[in-house]
Amino acid sequence: MTAHTPGVVRSVALVGPTGVGKTTLLEALVGGGVGAKRTGTSAGIGDASAEARARGHSVELNFAGFEYLGDRYAVIDCPGAVDFAAEGDFALPAVDLAIVVADPEPAKAILLQPTLKALERLGVPHMLFVNKIRQARGALSDLLAALAAVSSVPLVARQLPIRDGEHVTGYLDLALDRAFTYRDGGPSERVIPAAAVAAEGVDARFHMLEMLADFDDTLLEQLLSDETPDPSVIFGDIVRELNESLVAPVFFGDALKGYGVRRLLKAIRHDAAAPNLAAARLELDGAGAYVIKTSYAGQAGKLTYARVFGGGIADGAELTLPDGARSRAGGLFAVQGGALNRITRALPGDVIAIAKVEQARAGQVLSLDGVPKTIDCGMTPRPPAYSFAIAARLHQDDVKLSSALARIIEEDPALSLSQEAETHQTLLNGQSETHLQLTLERLKRRFGLDVAAAQPATPYLETISGQVTQHARHRKQTGGHGQFGDVTIEIAAQPRGAGFAFSQHITGGVVPRQWIPAVEQGVRDAMARGPLGFPVVDVAVTLIDGSYHSVDSSELAFRLAGRAAMDEGLRHCASHLLEPIERLTVHVPITCTSGVTSLLSAKRGQVLGFQPREGWTGWDTVEAYLPKAERYNLIGELRSLSQGLGAFEFGFDHLAEITGRLADDVVKHHGEERRMSG
Repeated sequence: MTAHTPGVVRSVALVGPTGVGKTTLLEALVGGGVGAKRTGTSAGIGDASAEARARGHSVELNFAGFEYLGDRYAVIDCPGAVDFAAEGDFALPAVDLAIVVADPEPAKAILLQPTLKALERLGVPHMLFVNKIRQARGALSDLLAALAAVSSVPLVARQLPIRDGEHVTGYLDLALDRAFTYRDGGPSERVIPAAAVAAEGVDARFHMLEMLADFDDTLLEQLLSDETPDPSVIFGDIVRELNESLVAPVFFGDALKGYGVRRLLKAIRHDAAAPNLAAARLELDGAGAYVIKTSYAGQAGKLTYARVFGGGIADGAELTLPDGARSRAGGLFAVQGGALNRITRALPGDVIAIAKVEQARAGQVLSLDGVPKTIDCGMTPRPPAYSFAIAARLHQDDVKLSSALARIIEEDPALSLSQEAETHQTLLNGQSETHLQLTLERLKRRFGLDVAAAQPATPYLETISGQVTQHARHRKQTGGHGQFGDVTIEIAAQPRGAGFAFSQHITGGVVPRQWIPAVEQGVRDAMARGPLGFPVVDVAVTLIDGSYHSVDSSELAFRLAGRAAMDEGLRHCASHLLEPIERLTVHVPITCTSGVTSLLSAKRGQVLGFQPREGWTGWDTVEAYLPKAERYNLIGELRSLSQGLGAFEFGFDHLAEITGRLADDVVKHHGEERRMSG
């Protein structure tokens, strides 16, 4: 493609771990490469929300647009903190290029691996920008080796940093074969490199060409024949191989000072593909707007942040949703950080906000040609890693809370809501305690809701190991018709996991058939809370005898008789406490494996084994059983052990008996909670 693309906006995502300077780079790009306006804690275009400013880093997507040498660009700055990384999940599939911002410390290269894996899986072209290069220590070869170890796509260094003592002062552009020195507040100045630097540059340039030649036989033949490749061939290979995700170029600089940012801007201008390639990855035919995220903006109502494909979009345009429903664009806005500026039309490729498309959801396409479009963007909501049990502090806010949560969860697909049947709690699920605390802050700031949050209760159960025959009679005389029900039941333990079974061996009609279901229901009522205070499972009950009164017997009487028999019978069986055991699949760098197995063992876990993580160099996958009660803060401890990289999936596996002091403590604590709650 050509560098100049009038009438089309190209989109770039800034990604990478927290603290590497992505938002600083955003502001430097928007400023044309002169360096960011921020001084460390003061926010410019990025991090406009109150929550981001309070934390000093991005917690949501930042959108901005800028023009460079006559071309328009839309930049999406994605949060790097693992707590909020899911914010970028539905943005990445739609961009033309991702810039992976890296730290110059080789030991931190592994922090890029989850991001690089996501880009590789999605097929998104990407380049690396090693930021804060002034702080670099050690050999460049060590840094490049560390970066290459975490990337499945070959990394091609486009530059060779030039040092003056301990500091990097400039670079050799290996494609142009020219040397430059950094200048504060201005463009880099071309210089004549020292002889040693020039010699090192010859080797580095040849290595770059060799890597490009791996995907170009003509270039390979030229190198083998000691021919000098034409610059157009070199730059043509860089563009093609980048956009086919065959290589990932590497640049160096310092966004705060503006070092290397103009060169990065030129690379974006010359190398980033037109929007049609992103549309092809999405398998999006025709004109449409791909939804990146939605947000509720106070009086402005719902805003849909979307990228326009296939043609421009005008204010008031009719939009067709995937289910065929139609809506009109109730306003178009250019987004510049926290500022919205109304526009009448958006160009192809632009990222904009569309007002009042109530049914839009992230990952959808809003069709502009009247034909519903359904795509698979390759992203699904992340599984939860942490939960709060929540409730409105004021009962009258219950309905308001339900509505607010629906909006918050729509905005943030990494959140979900669930109901615990055994504990009757509402759980807010997310990526970490920090993630959920921020959600509570938003509920307070935006909706005026004060929400109580606590550690979710563990859904303990109980069972029996004995067997008993139990008789009970319910009799009540109140004048007129009384109540009478008389039953005898056998209670026996079932194998673990067998559940509840009810049967009857009634002969002679001693309990009329129409009232036998009432006896079963009474038994179930009693099982809701056994002698230890928890629901009872894995029990078989047989109705073997009883009697009735022709006038006073009723469905209610036999239900109460069944409940009384079960209540009393369970007290004569040996009750045992059961806890849910989950199967965990934990993913961590191999340097953390031993620490993770020790952590799981300390939490009463049973490590089943570990093996190399498929497709991830330098990672292990650990399989283990872990009591659900021990999982509450596992994600925090796991990330502390693994530089924030550890992750896990879990699911219920089986119930296991708890004995001894631990069981006594659980029963005692549960009893105290019941007394306190009245």
